[in-house]
Amino acid sequence: MSIISVKNLHKTYEGGFQALRNINLNIEEGEIFALLGPNGAGKTTLISVICGIINPTEGDVMADGHNIVGQFREARSKIGLVPQELSTDAFESVWATVNFSRGLFGKPKNPEYVEKVLRDLSLWDKRNNRIMELSGGMKRRVMIAKALSHEPKILFLDEPTAGVDVELRRDMWKMVSGLREQGVTIILTTHYIEEAEEMADRIGVIRKGEILLVEEKATLMERLGNKQLFLQLQQPLSDIPQSLTDMPLILSDDGLQLTYTYDAQHEHTGIAELLRALGDAGIDFKDLRSEQSSLEEIFVDLVRAES
Repeated sequence: MSIISVKNLHKTYEGGFQALRNINLNIEEGEIFALLGPNGAGKTTLISVICGIINPTEGDVMADGHNIVGQFREARSKIGLVPQELSTDAFESVWATVNFSRGLFGKPKNPEYVEKVLRDLSLWDKRNNRIMELSGGMKRRVMIAKALSHEPKILFLDEPTAGVDVELRRDMWKMVSGLREQGVTIILTTHYIEEAEEMADRIGVIRKGEILLVEEKATLMERLGNKQLFLQLQQPLSDIPQSLTDMPLILSDDGLQLTYTYDAQHEHTGIAELLRALGDAGIDFKDLRSEQSSLEEIFVDLVRAES
C-alpha cells in the first residue's frame, strides 16, 4: 500500500526556474526509500513539497490518504521531517524542545514516550543540557527526536548524516532500521552512496528535477551493475596483444593486471573465449577475481548518461 503518492508534480519558482518536472512517485508503507541525486537535483524541493513547506505549481501529493494542500493539518501530522540544516532553540533544554515540538502537533503530554525517543537516540543523559552545549552530532540527534516527537508514520531525513563522523553515522543507520521495524516509513536523501546501499529497500535517482528511475536496490544493481574480472599476470605486458584488442580489456600502468568488464546478466559473458585467447597469446596469469559494480559506480554512470 502506498503511504505517499505523488502525481504529475511540477514546481516552478518565480523567475521561471523549474525545480521539479512531472514527478510521479509512490512510496510504500514501511519501506526505506533513498533519493539520490547531485547537488541541485531537486531532492530538497521534492521533500519540501511533500511535507507541505512549499506549494506545488501543478500536481497532487497524498500522505497517508490526506491531500497535502487541501488537508494540510491531517497530512502534516503524519509526517516527521529532519531538515538538512541544523536549527534548534539554542537556549532550550533537550527535554523542553522535544516536548514543545510534540505540543505543536496538538499531541497530549506523554513523558514516557519522549523518554523512550531520547533513550533510543542516546540523548537521555543530555536531556537537561541546553542545545547550544551539544556537539553537532548530538544536535542532529535532537532534530530527529523533534521529528519523532508527535509519533509520525512517515519520517523524512534530508542528508541525515552530513558532517557527522562514521561512528555516529552507523548509530543512525541502526536507529533508522529500528524505526522501520516499528512500522515507520523512512525517506532519506543522501550524498553518501553507502548509506543507500546499506539501508534502502528501493532507490530513486533524481537529476535536474526529473526522476530518472526508481528500482529495488537489488534489481538496480543486477540490471545496471557490470562485473569486472581482474587477472594478475605472471609477467608484465608492455601493451595488449593485437589478438586481444577487440575485447573490453584494460591493462594496468605496471602491466601486471588485465581488467575485463562484462555484463553478468548475459548468458554469454565471453570469459571462456578470453581465457582461451590469453592461452593462445602465451599470457599466463597467477590469480583472478571478480567484483560487482558498486552502487556509486552505477549512480555516476546513470547521471553521466543523462547529461
